[in-house]
Amino acid sequence: MFEEPKPKKKLTPSQALIKAQLSCAYQERCQQEMRDKLYEWGLYSDAVENIIVDLINNNFLNEERFAKTYAGGKFRIKKWGRIKIKIELKKRNISEYCINKAMQEIPDKEYITTIKQLIAKKSKEIKGVKLQVRNYKVAQHVIYKGFEGNLVWGEIKEMES
Repeated sequence: MFEEPKPKKKLTPSQALIKAQLSCAYQERCQQEMRDKLYEWGLYSDAVENIIVDLINNNFLNEERFAKTYAGGKFRIKKWGRIKIKIELKKRNISEYCINKAMQEIPDKEYITTIKQLIAKKSKEIKGVKLQVRNYKVAQHVIYKGFEGNLVWGEIKEMES
């Protein structure tokens, strides 16, 4: 009736390397993500670090490239702000240098346009409340998506006038 989950088959370092290369070729990965996967596959620290080094040397793993791709994707597709993107990159142990490079992938003009679009969209959704309450709810929503409060409030005030 109730089956126990089968223990995961442990991979040899050479099998894990091939699987890791395929995984990195399919989608950009960060070192931490790959390291976690390798441990999940039953490898030990020496083998894991050797595979990570091999992936970096053969350009399967590149933190800067990952950070740029991640930031660009989250901004354009998910409409995340710089604050949220930075937090998520820090969670993945990405260096400050790579995070700063990634932030340069988001053009200021496009960033402000996105803030305006999010404000306009949320404003239409909120009905039947006072202007101040609506503005607060709109700002809260856009700030929650990771945009800077001063920019959000500046755009809300600008749209009012």
